[in-house]
Amino acid sequence: MAVNTGPTPPRSVQNYIDETPVWRDGTETNFVPLTSMQKRIWLLATAGKFFEGMVVFMTGVALPLMVVEFTLTPSQKGIIGAAVLAGILIGATALGGLSDRFGRKRMFITELIIFVGFLVALVFSPSWLWTAIFLLGMGAALGCDYPTAHLVISESIPSKDRGKMVLGAFGFQAVGALVGTAVGYLILANIPEVTAWRWMYASAIIPAILVIIGRFYISDSAQWLLSRGEKAQAEHEIQRLLAREPQYPQGIELAETATASDERRRATGFGALFSRANRRATVFASLPWFLQDLGTYGIGIFTPTILAATVGHKTDSPHNIADIISNDIIAAKGAAILDLLLIIGILAAVFLADRIGRVRLQVIGFIGCAAGLALAALSLNTSGATQMFLLFGGFMLFNFMTNLGPNAQTYLIAGEVFPTAIRGKGAGFAASFAKIGAVTTAFLFPVLLADIGTQNLLMILIGTSIAGALITWLFRIETAGLNLEDVGREPSRD
Repeated sequence: MAVNTGPTPPRSVQNYIDETPVWRDGTETNFVPLTSMQKRIWLLATAGKFFEGMVVFMTGVALPLMVVEFTLTPSQKGIIGAAVLAGILIGATALGGLSDRFGRKRMFITELIIFVGFLVALVFSPSWLWTAIFLLGMGAALGCDYPTAHLVISESIPSKDRGKMVLGAFGFQAVGALVGTAVGYLILANIPEVTAWRWMYASAIIPAILVIIGRFYISDSAQWLLSRGEKAQAEHEIQRLLAREPQYPQGIELAETATASDERRRATGFGALFSRANRRATVFASLPWFLQDLGTYGIGIFTPTILAATVGHKTDSPHNIADIISNDIIAAKGAAILDLLLIIGILAAVFLADRIGRVRLQVIGFIGCAAGLALAALSLNTSGATQMFLLFGGFMLFNFMTNLGPNAQTYLIAGEVFPTAIRGKGAGFAASFAKIGAVTTAFLFPVLLADIGTQNLLMILIGTSIAGALITWLFRIETAGLNLEDVGREPSRD
């Protein structure tokens, strides 16, 4: 293999990351393994999504116990159910956007320190109000992770692998959901007490501390540094990122690209998201994600409740703690089975995102979600084995299609369609806007389930899924394989 030891012309950050060695006859190597630093960054970025899935979906198991311990009213129950999602809404923009100002690495560390602080406080929460506040704080930290973790990965990974690497990390949300539900079940089975929910959340403290320590030892984003004009530091960080044995390339000299210069002259406040150049990207990244979260979080959090109420195993003894815990265990087991489909769905998304594109998968996923919800709605008009088949089949299809399509692709797209200088703000705004939908469903689901019934609620969510497919297609921007340094130029439709 030829090794070029002579001087090379300056290149962009992404050119260095994407570059592969060539043989003497000019044949390019098709595959170059990720460096140790790239692997470390990816592994540590998976943690935020894991903790989000664990905490959010564990709340579905913990909530019935909180209701008993704090004697919650329906509105208080709704507030606690929505608290984490409300925090994500706030944190994605208020904290996530700070990665454009203070840097990806600094916020990558700070967000998890905030998360652990509120997590420890939650374990010792004295009342329902403090519980809601601590969940809100945890959510804010997880919201910061939405744009930051995406950017930490996408700005350090070859363009051809970006989709599968970002979605692979995002897939740990599904792993966290499964683990959260399973941990809730195991703790309830071994500690059948109302206070068992505290042990559920406590189980995440030590793993989170270990992740904080690991994040101190990663390289910062050279793309972000260069966009700030810090060329020497950017060259140092890209050298750390691409350290390998044998070393390739042997020297780094970054070009001051026109894109980087233009971005420093361009407005970088939140108003830039709604400029003529970025408005379409903002709509495309935000509105379908909002519609997706209406269904995914509502169904995800309250799957145990719906199963317990519909399948018929529930014991209606609200003053009997043993029966409440028994109901919770039964519902947790059913939810854990359904959560497996989230993992299968994200694996399919990882495999297909760079092959057939983000837009097509998002449209197909939205339509599949509508079909799954329709099956679940039909189950309510049947009974016995038919009801069980339609209900579980519908939820299984929904979970698979949402992670194949909108739940995965909206996250991926939001971190790809904005220029470097406002990428954190854009992805953070999209996540925050989406969480308006999540908070709305988390807060209103208990009320709507009682007032209009499960079937009518599912019909509404069918409509939002169809709307998501339509809006995705109308505002589509395909980013599969796109060099992120080219983002900000005139976008093209698929």
